[in-house]
Amino acid sequence: MRHQGRITTWKDDQGFGFVTPQGGGRQVFIHIKSFASQRRRPVGNELVTYELRIDSKGRPQGEKVAFAGEAVSQVAGQGLGSIAFAAAFLVALTGAIVAGKLPAAVLGLYLAASAIAFVAYALDKSAARNGRWRTAESTLHLFGLAGGWPGALLAQRLLRHKSRKTSFQVVFWVTVILNCSALGWLLSPNGSLALRSFLGTASRLVVR
Repeated sequence: MRHQGRITTWKDDQGFGFVTPQGGGRQVFIHIKSFASQRRRPVGNELVTYELRIDSKGRPQGEKVAFAGEAVSQVAGQGLGSIAFAAAFLVALTGAIVAGKLPAAVLGLYLAASAIAFVAYALDKSAARNGRWRTAESTLHLFGLAGGWPGALLAQRLLRHKSRKTSFQVVFWVTVILNCSALGWLLSPNGSLALRSFLGTASRLVVR
């Protein structure tokens, strides 16, 4: 059952607030992670709908919060398309490796870079919340360009970090296009030859 109310208190720096139910009653606690939408952040005084639950201490909390007029099923699915794109990319990359078109080291590079990118986003969000030194946006973009964009994309959607800033998103998707273009070149005969030559040289240097 969904309820309706108005956000009468919102502390954006801490990411939570309270909703006064329509018709009165005890205020309902809501957290930014409870919002289904990833494209709009509350500022206060908005009319919202939510599902109500009671926590272990008997306090009312809102879940699956949506701004009035938004379809929950639609906003809940926002961002899933980009995550599916990243997953499809990794599956296609694995297929190219199985087919012998790319060495397995390429997949390892993407997975390692993605893990580093995800951690970097998580640390940056934590720093933003606690007023600590932030990670430069250029550094986050560099992780994406180096092959960590699937992990960065996952962090943006799951952590809801940097997913609403238009200027950041424009540059981010440019890095994705550049990275995918570079990978496409590696799949060409000349690119494949250059990559295997590089890996062979690197392997000999490691052995020495």
